[in-house]
Amino acid sequence: MADKKPHINLVFIGHVDHGKSTTVGRLLFDTGSIEATELEKHKKEAQELGKAGFEFAFVMDKVKEERERGVTINLAYKRFETQKNYFTIIDAPGHKDFIKNMITGTSQADAAVLCVAANDGVMEQTREHLFLAKTLGIPQIMIAITKMDIVKYDQGKFNAVKDDMVKLLGSVGYKADEVKFIPTAALKGDNVAKKSENMSWYTGPILLEALDDFKPGEKPTNLPLRMPIQDVYTIKGIGAVPVGRIETGIMKVNQKVVVMPSGKPGEIKSIEMHHEQMQQAEPGDNVGINVRGIGKEDVRRGDVLGPADNPPKPVKEFQAQIIVLSHPTVVTAGYCPVFHVNTAQVSCTIKKLDKKIDPRTGATVQENPDFLKPGDAAIITVEPTRPLIIEEADKVPQMSKLAIRDMGRTVAAGRCIKVVPK
Repeated sequence: MADKKPHINLVFIGHVDHGKSTTVGRLLFDTGSIEATELEKHKKEAQELGKAGFEFAFVMDKVKEERERGVTINLAYKRFETQKNYFTIIDAPGHKDFIKNMITGTSQADAAVLCVAANDGVMEQTREHLFLAKTLGIPQIMIAITKMDIVKYDQGKFNAVKDDMVKLLGSVGYKADEVKFIPTAALKGDNVAKKSENMSWYTGPILLEALDDFKPGEKPTNLPLRMPIQDVYTIKGIGAVPVGRIETGIMKVNQKVVVMPSGKPGEIKSIEMHHEQMQQAEPGDNVGINVRGIGKEDVRRGDVLGPADNPPKPVKEFQAQIIVLSHPTVVTAGYCPVFHVNTAQVSCTIKKLDKKIDPRTGATVQENPDFLKPGDAAIITVEPTRPLIIEEADKVPQMSKLAIRDMGRTVAAGRCIKVVPK
């Protein structure tokens, strides 16, 4: 039974077209998590669309528009099991328009596989995704150097990409010597779930084996229940079904809850995960719930569900510790970009640049700077333009992460350190 094995949320990240969806499809197919007939159907469809070789990617890319464009837009979830663990795979988009969905996916993950194509090497989104993975608190990561078939399984190419990635890992704060590098060719099946005949020079674990070195995240069951809403479905005969991942606490059937920021109360009628009914759900579980008293109009993406006796509170303003990643000019007070917090996207005004800090030590470098440029770490004071749920990192760390987006790019990422409640 899957529920007896430790559960790990795993996200596949990396630059667009670096083989994420194909790797996931191959993994699911070779472990028997999808049927040969389903793959055959995808293969035919891929050929008809002039996308031969995309059949594995189609396993995750269910949306018609994604198939026609050959890119992953929405997050897709699939489950599979290894000898040791039970995984929910989140396939996150690489295409830069879709980084906001990737942020949602990454903030839900216990571990990540970063795909880097051997023929391209480190690209813009490779850096951005790695940085976000670190900032959003993914503790464990491994690197799949994909598309080795394109470079004729050349060990030199693998080593060159690996060397670049070792530098990059160090610069964002991952310990490179704790990270596994695996050469793969997912389309051909090399080193994903089966050992490759084409790379005898590689003696380490294949991807499937290496996944079992990932450890399940600590479950913060002692914190109050928090479930950010990812989506709301309407299901015939049931009504509204909010869907999301439980970040902290325990959710039980018949529990009294409240949806914030609206304050609408309700009672948990049923909890379902991967089409199975459950009596209770824990942190890390992606669930759909039916709530007595809460209809489609009472809840939307970005809301947070909590217990009636300890609800999450909207903030009037908050202080955040951030690192600026990229900006065409500089960040100044008065700037009003979109903040991504859990599943919410809310425009917020940066009221004040409190201080510049050393990112490694947290020591103050400069009080009240006039501006921040890419690479600067700082503490800022922020005022949301509409109700926003965010919590302090030392109280509920899972609800404190944020990314700042503007003009199709990630400007900064960080976490909330202090709130002023509404």
